[in-house]
Amino acid sequence: MLRLLLFTLPLTCLAGDLTLPIHGLAARDIRDTFNEGRSNGQPHEAVDLLAPRGTPILAVAAGVIQKLFLSKPGGITIYEFDPQGDYCYYYAHLERYAEGLHEGMAVSPGEVIGYVGTSGDAPPNTPHLHFAIFKLGPEKHWWQGSAINPYPLLLKLVKSS
Repeated sequence: MLRLLLFTLPLTCLAGDLTLPIHGLAARDIRDTFNEGRSNGQPHEAVDLLAPRGTPILAVAAGVIQKLFLSKPGGITIYEFDPQGDYCYYYAHLERYAEGLHEGMAVSPGEVIGYVGTSGDAPPNTPHLHFAIFKLGPEKHWWQGSAINPYPLLLKLVKSS
């Protein structure tokens, strides 16, 4: 089970070339759902980005595909680590992975890594990308870290695009 702790971090700590996970997002397309409660009583700790089923999902940063995982809540998921192994970018509810995507694969910002869907516990009529960022601990476990609200970063990326 992915265990995250609330963590606030200045955006400057997420250095490097970053891009939006879905091309063409506007500020009106992004809602801050990070602290919203879930049916299990836990905070969401992510942002849901609504998009048509099959919309390409882009790697937000240069990094390595650390884990491809299928889970009941997240469905088809991707865990991408930044090159230093400090941060993890988490993409969930995918329809499918991009052709040839595999664990250990280096990716560049803007590279297609998957496609928007409704896998896992996502409502079947609401395709979206569940996008999360977390600061990894010293153990560098893909399933464990401190949650960072991606909303301010996504807004900053919209404004700079």
